[in-house]
Amino acid sequence: MLGGLRNVLNSDRDMAKSNWHFVKIDEIKSNDQSSIAIGPFGSRMTADLYRPSGVPVIRGTNISSAKSFEGDFVYISEETANDLKSCLVYPDDLVFPHRGAIGLVGIVPRDGYCKYILSSSLMKLSCNKKIADPYFLFYFFRSPIGKYELLKNSSTVGTPGIATPLTSLKNIELHIPPLPTQKAIAHILGTLDDKIELNRRMNETLESIARAIFTSWFIDFDPVRAKAEGRQPEGMDAATAALFPSEFETVEGQEIPKGWSVSNIYEISDVVYGQPYSSKLFTSEQIGYPLIRIRDLKTNAPDYYTDEKLEGEILINPGDIIVGMDGEFRAYFWMGPISLLNQRLCKFVPKLGVSSFFVYESIKYPLSFFETSKVGTTVIHLGKGDIDTFKVVIPSKEILLVFGSMSNNILKSIISNSQENRSLTNIRDTLLPKLLSGELPITNPEQFTSVS
Repeated sequence: MLGGLRNVLNSDRDMAKSNWHFVKIDEIKSNDQSSIAIGPFGSRMTADLYRPSGVPVIRGTNISSAKSFEGDFVYISEETANDLKSCLVYPDDLVFPHRGAIGLVGIVPRDGYCKYILSSSLMKLSCNKKIADPYFLFYFFRSPIGKYELLKNSSTVGTPGIATPLTSLKNIELHIPPLPTQKAIAHILGTLDDKIELNRRMNETLESIARAIFTSWFIDFDPVRAKAEGRQPEGMDAATAALFPSEFETVEGQEIPKGWSVSNIYEISDVVYGQPYSSKLFTSEQIGYPLIRIRDLKTNAPDYYTDEKLEGEILINPGDIIVGMDGEFRAYFWMGPISLLNQRLCKFVPKLGVSSFFVYESIKYPLSFFETSKVGTTVIHLGKGDIDTFKVVIPSKEILLVFGSMSNNILKSIISNSQENRSLTNIRDTLLPKLLSGELPITNPEQFTSVS
């Protein structure tokens, strides 16, 4: 029975793949003269051309492992953009770094600006939509094979770069199915990416809500100022408002609400430090636990594992507050898998009755202070002695509990969305090579909604 089912699946796969054919990128580019082009030479795109608004410039830092662009844009004037019109890109165009972060790919969104312009480190591809679906191509270049094709002609000496980027791009060969199948594959993968992006944006919104409340209550002291002026604090019920004082006093040279205190970090949090795991024992195989390094804090995706056992090892769970102690001093909510805390990182553990968001927001200023004030010849370091000096403003226990009740629910939602994103990412990354190779056949592509 199983053998018969396997034969049917193999037959479907072979039938589905019979219509696939090999093409070069040069054969599926659009008929536009600048369908494959490189960004302007550096002398034509200098920082003095940047403006507060205008045509956004896509730089390498805007391209990430996500489908959407990230980070802030710089802008140039319409006049300058028109002078560089061969470097303009439009919705559905693909963009690639040919210097720096080679191997990444971005696609110009349909719901963004009407046009963008490339920076000097990027190149672009406009495809012929009668032959190739741009999102199918986007996912091809996201696949291991596509990344290899982008990387195979690059040099790793100094700053990574491709000597003949446009020629290399034109000669990349790929296996493509008929256009309806391309659209179906892009739709399946794009639906997963869209949900991942929706969760990511939702988390940004949730975090901004918690941050806004913290800033209003514990930095700007809005409820106290309102009561001092005889006003009811905005957006707050009477029971919560009654918990706030209506006067200020000076404590340690700082004006704070009356009855509150200024104390060290250990009043609200314990601090534990990572262990010195041996890099010789790191492995990319999933043996033991993932090991958090500073570079993993932004991605929540550790690259290395270790089964080394050290006394006093620290396990990190989703929602824990982690701070890197070299290079930059930033607080992160860890949203990756249960992992080990490596050296040169520390974990802030809120005391009973203190919420994680209160600690997280309270340490941002002292971390920023030490990051900007330290001067080093190489990499700056944060030490325990520095953390010992952290000062925080502490309200009453009742106010801490009210803030904790609100912010803890927010953090739970953020953790839930992040865990769902990990699952969705695993599904997408498993499907990606199978769909793009035809190993997972799509025998009725018309059943999927077109992404065009």
